[in-house]
Amino acid sequence: MASADSQPRFGQSVKGLLSDKVGSCSGDVIALTRQVLKGSRSQELLGQAARNMVIQEDAILHSEDSLRKMSIITTHLQYHVEHSKNLQDQLTHLLK
Repeated sequence: MASADSQPRFGQSVKGLLSDKVGSCSGDVIALTRQVLKGSRSQELLGQAARNMVIQEDAILHSEDSLRKMSIITTHLQYHVEHSKNLQDQLTHLLK
């Protein structure tokens, strides 16, 4: 009879251990799922950052191009101002 009493306890003990293991595995699966989602979100953020960098790079290149054009225009304006000063000096000399 002693073995009959120990049999149910052993069965209950196994069921308890199995239940604990299932709970532990469920927790591990949930933690793993969270990590995968976090990694997925990180990849998404990295992709967005890369797209933003490309947009910024295009803006910088456009700005550099605009600065080059403004430099050329400034050079032309300086030439015309100098040329107009010369013309003004010539006119002043002729009118004397």
